Amino acid sequence: MLNTRPTSSNAPGLCASPRSRMALKALLGAALLSTLSACASQAGHEWQADTTYHLTVLHTNDHHGRFWQSSDGEYGMSARKTLVDRIRAEVESAGGSVLLLSGGDINTGVPESDLQQAEPDFKGMNRIGYDAMAVGNHEFDNPLEVLLKQRDWADFPMLAANIYDKTTGERLFEPWKIFDEHGIQIAVIGLTTEDTVRIGNPEYFSNLDFRDPKEEARKAIEELNEHEQPDLIFAVTHMGHYQNAEHGINAPGDVSLARYLPYGELDMIVGGHSQEPVCMEGANRMADFAPGDDCQPDRQNGTYIVQAHEWGKYVGRADYEFRNGELTMVNYQLIPVNLKKTVEENGERRKVLVAEEIAEDSELREFLRPYQEKGQAQLNVTVAQSNGKLEGDRDVVRFAQTNLGRLIATAAMQAGKADFGVMNAGGVRASLPAGEITYKDVLTVLPFGNTVGVVTMSGSEVLEYLEAVATQPVDSGAYAQFAGVSLRVNREEGSVSEVMIQGQALAMDAQYRFTVPSFNAAGGDGYPKVTDLPGYLDTGFVDADVLKAYLAEQSPIDVAAYAPQGEIVYQ
Repeated sequence: MLNTRPTSSNAPGLCASPRSRMALKALLGAALLSTLSACASQAGHEWQADTTYHLTVLHTNDHHGRFWQSSDGEYGMSARKTLVDRIRAEVESAGGSVLLLSGGDINTGVPESDLQQAEPDFKGMNRIGYDAMAVGNHEFDNPLEVLLKQRDWADFPMLAANIYDKTTGERLFEPWKIFDEHGIQIAVIGLTTEDTVRIGNPEYFSNLDFRDPKEEARKAIEELNEHEQPDLIFAVTHMGHYQNAEHGINAPGDVSLARYLPYGELDMIVGGHSQEPVCMEGANRMADFAPGDDCQPDRQNGTYIVQAHEWGKYVGRADYEFRNGELTMVNYQLIPVNLKKTVEENGERRKVLVAEEIAEDSELREFLRPYQEKGQAQLNVTVAQSNGKLEGDRDVVRFAQTNLGRLIATAAMQAGKADFGVMNAGGVRASLPAGEITYKDVLTVLPFGNTVGVVTMSGSEVLEYLEAVATQPVDSGAYAQFAGVSLRVNREEGSVSEVMIQGQALAMDAQYRFTVPSFNAAGGDGYPKVTDLPGYLDTGFVDADVLKAYLAEQSPIDVAAYAPQGEIVYQ
């Protein structure tokens, strides 16, 4: 990719800045190579003309507490370290260099991490050798002093150019970091979504100002070009990738950022937040990506945009060549980290690896083990008391509305600041007992680690959605539990009527917000897929943690308060 943007006007001549020299080279041709080489030396940039340099960018995002492998042996930081070390050795033995970046959201995901304020995650990142990360919105799920402690734990910079302290007017985090890779000066700017103030807990950042990241990126680039004169500028962001910039109710994301700036102003955006593999099958069209598939990153306005799904399921790898001021991507892939798929053989289903197995790094695994064991020990703590059984038995919750189904939907509804909640019965795996409720009990009820999805729709769209989910059959995991809504269901006709939201009749032209598990939001159980709608947002809040917090807040639980009162009527 050839960068042609000018820099500040007070830098005269060919040696003004690497980026202005690149623009002149594009106009005047290869005859300037000797001059460019001399300028590079004068500016302190040591790359040589007619020399090809190799740069590899590795990236992950939306880690969300997954420092330990899953129960199926998938992902985990120990296997990730093995993979990263292997790629580093390969690239460096060939004379290249490697940068390892994170698109943010280290916090909030699994109890073992959450209970320890993500200490194992940040310290594990140190041992893997991360070079920088974007500050994600879930970094603000805890009081600010926790985040500042995490910043101290990290041996790498947490970057955010657009987060300011309202009192001082200064940035809270480093806005960028400069890396020197074989004489190539690379600036990495950090940016955080403005949506943090809308979807997070305001008490934790009331004194912070989340400014427009697009405009702050422009300002940062101007500062860099005036004072640092980098050869390349990357952004590591937590803003989300929205196809063709169609971000709906979400704040603008990476595509909008790339289009906002002059052509090629950013060489690369390493993203996060939308938690998807950014693989394209055409201009502005996402591919239906599966582990092991080829992946073509997005490219907008001269800028490559990448994202590696979530949880460390993949390590993204972008291989570049840098020659005479030009950066060219020569290879890109999303490398699965011990991901598995289900196959059926001889009538039996089992899980198999989709690619070669990556061994865990033994030193990192032993470093993380005490954190895992400590987290496990904390699961037996009491979180609430109940005056009766909260019904989640399979032969009940899949046939009728229950107090536990309603309680779970209510907890999600409150966390998502929604008008009503939908919960699939198949996601409820056990009842909660009368008396003492432990954290382990909560995780037994909700073991899948789904997150709370929030959807905004018009009344007419809500009616269509309810007709699809409320008419799901009994004795199936798709059977829907509800909170905040009443209606009559005609399964034969596949219709619903007399819909009331929070006690008020459904208005076709009004806007409503409801919650649904991420599994169902993606189309699980045959529910309408809503993850690709502009009005969808994955809060990142894990359902079990949401339920735990709600139980603790409402304890002692009066089970009668959640007993169905005929709000959902089947004809």
